[in-house]
Parts: sequence; C-alpha cells; structure tokens
Amino acid sequence: MSGDAFDAVSVVVAKRDGAELSTAQIDWIVDAYTRGDRVADEQMAALAMAICLRGMTRRETADWTAAMVRSGTRLDFPGLTRPTVDKHSTGGVGDKITLPLAPLVAACGAAVPQLSGRGLGHTGGTLDKLESLAGWRADLTVDRMRAALADPGVGAVVAAATEDLAPADRKLYALRDVTGTVESIPLIASSIMSKKIAEGTGALVLDVKVGSGAFMKTADAARELAVAMVELGADAGVATSALLTDMSTPLGATVGNALEVRESCEVLEGGGPADVVELTLALAREMLAAAGLDAVDPADVLRSGAAYDRWRAMVRFQGGDPDAPLPTARHTDIVTADADGVVTAIDALPVGLAAWRLGAGRERQGDPVQAGAGVEIHAAIGDAVRRGDTLFTMHTDTPEYFDAARERLTAAVTLGAHTSERRAPERRALVIERIGGSGR
Repeated sequence: MSGDAFDAVSVVVAKRDGAELSTAQIDWIVDAYTRGDRVADEQMAALAMAICLRGMTRRETADWTAAMVRSGTRLDFPGLTRPTVDKHSTGGVGDKITLPLAPLVAACGAAVPQLSGRGLGHTGGTLDKLESLAGWRADLTVDRMRAALADPGVGAVVAAATEDLAPADRKLYALRDVTGTVESIPLIASSIMSKKIAEGTGALVLDVKVGSGAFMKTADAARELAVAMVELGADAGVATSALLTDMSTPLGATVGNALEVRESCEVLEGGGPADVVELTLALAREMLAAAGLDAVDPADVLRSGAAYDRWRAMVRFQGGDPDAPLPTARHTDIVTADADGVVTAIDALPVGLAAWRLGAGRERQGDPVQAGAGVEIHAAIGDAVRRGDTLFTMHTDTPEYFDAARERLTAAVTLGAHTSERRAPERRALVIERIGGSGR
C-alpha cells in the first residue's frame, strides 16, 4: 500500500468521531506505526484513547489483530504427527497451572507450543517460575521449539516469544501501559490473540480469570473479553474456547516462583492442592477436546506418572536440571490469626501484593525477581483456626519488607464465627462458565 494513502490524523479523527475504521486504514496505521515512520507515539496514543472511548466492531478488532500478526513472523510446525494446542491465562495469584498442564497434555498425545511471559505487579509470570530451575532457558530458537514438539518424549515447550512475533503488539502495549489505555476490551483481546495466532497453534484454550486477583474483576467483564477472544480465534481459523475461572482466592497453597514450581511437581507426582489438580484437569480436558483427543482421560495419565516424566524431559530439553534443589529465601517469618474463628475468605489480591512486596514480582519490566520469595498459605476457606495459629509463611531475601507484607496478608483473611463444622463455608466453583463451540 502506498504510504500516501492515509495520514495518522485523519484515522485518529475518524475513530474519535465514532466512525468504523476500514480494513485499509487499520492495515496502514498498524504497519506505519510498527515501522516507525509517519505515525508518532503521540498519534498512536490518541488513537488508542479513541478506541478506548469509542470501541471497535468485531470486524475492526479482527482486522486490527490480523494486522498485528502480519507485522512479524507467523510460526508454523510442519511435519508434526500430533495436533497442536495451547493454553493462555489472563493471569492471577498462585496461577502455576501451565507447569503441570503442558506436560500432562503432551503426555496425552498433543503437541503444546506455549509462548509465555514474565510477571508484572501482583500476577506471576510463567517464565519467572521456570527460571528458578537451575540452568533452564526461556530463549529458544524456532528450530529448537520445533525439535521439542517433534520429540516423542517431550512434545511441549514453554518459551519466551521471539522478537519478530507480533512486534506491533509489543510496541503498542508499551505505549498503552503509560497512556491509560490498557482497559479496552478490543485492544486487550487483540493483544493476546495476535501473539497466540502468530504462535502457530492449531487450537487454543483461554483461561479467563474472574475476581479480586484477576485483571477482570467481574464475570460480565471477563465474559466480554472471553467472547471477543473466542471470536478472534474463530475469525483467524484457530479453534478457540474459553473457561471463566475463579480468582477471588489464590490458587493452591503457594505464591512465588520456586514455591510454585515445588507445588507443581507435587501435582505431577500425584499430590498437590485439590484446586490446582481440579483446574489442571479441567483445562486439560478442554485442550484435548480441541485437539480431537477427547477419548484420553487426563486424570488417568496424571495418576500414571507419565506427565511427571514429560515434565522432567521438558526441563532437561531447555537446559534445566529437574533434580537440582530449588532456590530458597534467606529469611522467613509467619503471620498468625489474631482471633478464633472460621476462615470464610482469603482475598487473592492482597496475597499477590504481599508476594510481590517480598520480591516475587516486579514493578517495572526488566526488574529482577527473587526466585525463593513468596507466600505459603497454611489455612483454607472453611478451616477453624485459633488465635496464634499460623496462617501464612513469608519468604524473602529482604526482611525489611516483612512488615508491609504482613499488613497485606492480615487484611487478606476474613474470619467468621466459630462452628463445630470444620469446613462450613464452601468455595465458589473454580470453573464458572465455558465459552466457545457448543458452549457459546
């Protein structure tokens, strides 16, 4: 397309005034902005704000996503004898599900190409967790990713996105982050889906979190995002479905990088927290159905130990040592109950903020994280506790952060009146709703 076909101001004004942008306008402005000519940061920021305020139609969002995919390389995995399927989570507190899920689905017969990210703020990043394994590398070439997927003993890879994968999204996301334009369903959906479509997977399952510890606090907002992403997947020819899942309470009993790796290994060895096992199996069943492998029961495969074998093979393939001791923090301290009662709520957000404060997360992209930092959760909803009982153990190399983290953790727990029933309150169902295919 000629560089003289459009100009940035006219595109911004069109969206500002509520017009529907044409495919050609979208193609031009995404391409020009990515190349760095003819569209300045302030002009794209103005367009992003106009999109936030005016929205985009399904067609506009699909065109925007396709333009971002075309801004870089679209991966493909020719020659694989197994169907490819991936999972994406919108992020939460204690969300270590990728770690047991990828090897489990691979052990069930699928190939799992997963490009993941690092954490920012209170939500942990999958790569940060895996980088607590000695020697493990996130940066793989496309050839190495293909080799992992083709290897009959591996079949899954979790890696960092390459620089040429949807570069338009990388540039636009950094701009949105500093211009108050993150909260736009079309821009969020296109950001996530452009990377996933460019990743080259044949099918995709989305884990859209709902609750205090999630980006989407309400079911309505999460449903709107999930529907938008499922539609984008369908428009791009990628079989896509979504599960809305609860993030009002942390997942599992640990929040923090090495702590969550340890807990994930417990799940793969046949133990681990019931909620982590439940969600892992729910997502595995969804992924296997999308890949045409729904005759396989992932619960049987998990019990057999085959998923744990795949985990060890995955770690080794990416340079890690699955037998090396995991990092531990130099200092620990506890948070105790200040009264007798029954635990009626554990709010995910303050637990995530406490782990972040202790060093498990980062405030800005590029900040270092402490592999051993985080929070262990010793009480569950419904547990009867006595004054002085341990509710949390804090882990950090920087003990001066204990007081700030303790304040967050104390506020996270709600105690109700004592009851003779050990587990009177019931936790909300983990899977709230399914969107996609027959579930839409």
